[in-house]
Amino acid sequence: MRHLFSLIYWTLLALIFSVASNSCNSNKEGSTGLELGICTGFSNSEIMNKLGYSYIEESVSRFLMPNKTEEEFNETLLLTKKASLPIKACNNFIPKDLKSVGPDAVHAKILTYAETALRRSHIADVEFIIFGSGGSRSIPEGFPKDQARAQFIDLCKEIAKIAERYDVTVVLEPLNRLECNFINSVDEGGEIVKAIDHPNFQLLADIYHMKMDGEGPENILKQGNLIKHVHIAEKQDRAVPGTYNEDFRPYFDALNKINYKGKISIEARWNDFDAEVSLGINTIKNQLNN
Repeated sequence: MRHLFSLIYWTLLALIFSVASNSCNSNKEGSTGLELGICTGFSNSEIMNKLGYSYIEESVSRFLMPNKTEEEFNETLLLTKKASLPIKACNNFIPKDLKSVGPDAVHAKILTYAETALRRSHIADVEFIIFGSGGSRSIPEGFPKDQARAQFIDLCKEIAKIAERYDVTVVLEPLNRLECNFINSVDEGGEIVKAIDHPNFQLLADIYHMKMDGEGPENILKQGNLIKHVHIAEKQDRAVPGTYNEDFRPYFDALNKINYKGKISIEARWNDFDAEVSLGINTIKNQLNN
């Protein structure tokens, strides 16, 4: 009889733990099942974790450090293991001095750089590398756009092969026209991704860049099967969501219609991180659920 009571006790305890764990995960993902993160340094993970964020989006150069030694990378990697949240994505992929297109394109150097970044992504359990890199991919004045497009597609096909080898997904980030003159809409980015035609090279929808160029949510619907990652900030001042009470709901509705279940990273200009970090997650959750 004592054994039976002991068995019941431990069974109930395990059940309570399971329910609490599921509740915690539910709170972090919200009722939509989306994971929320911030483009920031991993040193900010503790406050983010307390508020319900799920992950960090770091920088390729700061975290993966393709231009630095394995020893330096491993030292940083050990520090991140102590962080409260995992690093699941990295942005700022290719440095501006490594040109992807134009007469000074250096594809061999870029592929060497990408090899290191993607290999280290695999080691660090990073899922997504964001290919914005406006300085690298901007088309030089007078250079034919069709030729630049062909160059870029050829380069990205090779990058996709490397990404596949290391089980990482590269996502192409369309940028607004003030920051880059090539791939400025989700629609244009989707057509590039289709031309690359590789499962490890997909698309990002950045709601800030979309708003800046007046791109509506209809292109999320059009290219929805390719969208694997999302960035967000307010159009005014690239502020944290909630700063100026901008309405993201049409874009969230579009994400819901394509059954998007991935990650959303706040990529904003922070005036006071500790003060604004709760504003960002609360605003996004409220608009996602209304």
